[in-house]
Amino acid sequence: MKLVFAGTPEVAVPALDALIASGRHEVAAVVTRPDAPAGRGRRLVASPVAERAEEAGIEVLKPAKPRDPEFQERLRQIAPDCCPVVAYGALLPRTALDIPRHGWVNLHFSLLPAWRGAAPVQHSLMAGDEITGASTFLIEEGLDSGPVYGTITEEIRPTDTSGDLLTRLALAGAGLLAATMDGIEDGTLKAVPQPAEGVTLAPKITVEDARVDWKAPALRVDRVVRGCTPAPGAWTTFRGERLKLIQVAPVPARTDLAPGALAVGKNSVHVGTGSYAVELLWVQAQGKKPMRAADWARGVRIADGEVLGG
Repeated sequence: MKLVFAGTPEVAVPALDALIASGRHEVAAVVTRPDAPAGRGRRLVASPVAERAEEAGIEVLKPAKPRDPEFQERLRQIAPDCCPVVAYGALLPRTALDIPRHGWVNLHFSLLPAWRGAAPVQHSLMAGDEITGASTFLIEEGLDSGPVYGTITEEIRPTDTSGDLLTRLALAGAGLLAATMDGIEDGTLKAVPQPAEGVTLAPKITVEDARVDWKAPALRVDRVVRGCTPAPGAWTTFRGERLKLIQVAPVPARTDLAPGALAVGKNSVHVGTGSYAVELLWVQAQGKKPMRAADWARGVRIADGEVLGG
C-alpha cells in the first residue's frame, strides 16, 4: 500500500522504521508537527520523525494544523491508501480522515478501551496496572474510540518508569503497526468495535499532577515517581525550592516517620509517607545535575526536623 505516516516524537521513529523496512509498503510522505524551539538557544528544531524521514529521502509535510487546505490538497495529490499514526500530536478533522481509502490507523500505547488519551503509559503506571500493551485502531472523531485491529500485551515490571515502558512498547508496537498494515492490504484483518465497558481516560499529566503528596501511601508515591519519569518529572519542595525526584524505593520495614519527615543515614535518605517510608535514591535540585540522594543530603546538611513538601 501507499502510506503517509504521521508522527512526531522519538517514540514514533521505530514504527516509521518498521514500515520503511517492511518491503510491502511505500512510505510516500511523512506528516509531523512543525519545527519547535529547543535547547538553551531556543532555536527551531525538526521533530525526530522529520529528521528520520529526511535521512530516508521521504517527503515531509509540516502543517500548522491538519485542517489547512494546502496540506489536505497535497494529501489528495499523494493519494495514500492508508495513514498510519503514532503520537502525531494534533486532532484530525473529518475532511482529512476521509482522504485515504483505508483511513488513518493509530498505534496507541494501551489496551483499549483502557487509558484513552494523551498519556496512557503514565496513567497505567500511576494506577498500579500489572499488564498494559498497545492497540492499533481506526481513527474516528471521538477520543481513541475507533474499532480495534490488533493488540499486544506487555508486563509492567516493578521498577519500570514511563520511559522504560514506553521504549519497550514503541519497539513491540512497531511490529504490530506493520502487521496491521499487512492485514488491511490483504483483507484478512477487520476492525472490531471497542467494548462499552472498561473505558478509562488518560489526559496529559500536568506539572501539578507530578507533585508528590507525602500523605499518600508509599506505593502511591513510588508509582507517581515512576509514572512521571522522565516527563514531566515528579517533584516536591525542600526549603522552599523545587526538588525533582528521579528514583525512590519503598521501605516497608520503616514506619516511624511522619509524612514528609526526613531521616538521613550514612548512605541513605528516608522520607515518611502515609504508610511506611520510601528511600530517596536519585534526586535533582534546582540548577543542579541529577545526583544520588545521599550525596545531595550531605551537601545541603539536613537538620533534625526538616521535611519535604512543607
